[in-house]
Amino acid sequence: MRKRTFAIVALLLTVIITKAQDQPEYRMEIGAGAGLAAYVGDLNANPFKGMQPMGALVAKYKMNPRMACTINLGYGQLKGASADTDDWMPGLKDDPATFKSDIIDVQLRYEYNFWPFGTGREYHGAQPLTPFIAIGLGTCIGSAKVSQPTAGQSKESAVALQLPLGFGVKYKVADRLNLSAEWVIHFTTTDKLDGMEDPYGIPSQGLFKNKDGYSTLQLSLTYDLWERCKTCHNDRE
Repeated sequence: MRKRTFAIVALLLTVIITKAQDQPEYRMEIGAGAGLAAYVGDLNANPFKGMQPMGALVAKYKMNPRMACTINLGYGQLKGASADTDDWMPGLKDDPATFKSDIIDVQLRYEYNFWPFGTGREYHGAQPLTPFIAIGLGTCIGSAKVSQPTAGQSKESAVALQLPLGFGVKYKVADRLNLSAEWVIHFTTTDKLDGMEDPYGIPSQGLFKNKDGYSTLQLSLTYDLWERCKTCHNDRE
């Protein structure tokens, strides 16, 4: 009797484990993010100072549980003031400047998870929580409005390439729901995000040297789409 009971329990456990491992994998994530953005440049060297609200749309293609390609489309505002720095700048000491810049941020990033990401039921060894790093290429479009007591107001626009570098944490909230928190620093090829090119009077040299940039803190919520075909040859892991 005991042997029969043990056999039935073992069979049930086998069926449950087998079914758990049959949970589908998904190729895509799509969702939205919200966070803060801070200007980093001639008027501010602190990547967390003066942060402003920023929103984003997020789409990810999951190559496997460790790697993903992400498209991030964001919109926000940057601001700064020459009074916030002790550096001497020709033309700004007696006529201090403040600026606000609307910015559109477009990124294509590669993300690497330190541990396989998932519920553990669709992929053996997957973890619901993992840190990750990200690197990519993109573009940013800035439209700055500069205000000075003497010179009045001026406007300056800029379109530039950017190099985003960052890290974060992903958490599997539910079977198809993902939450991620990230910090990214964006190096750009322009010195006009603040509307003032070379306020020190020293020409910029190099691709990113003496150029403006910005940092972002973002919290994103995404939903899994596009079920992976486990029987297809190209989808075998």
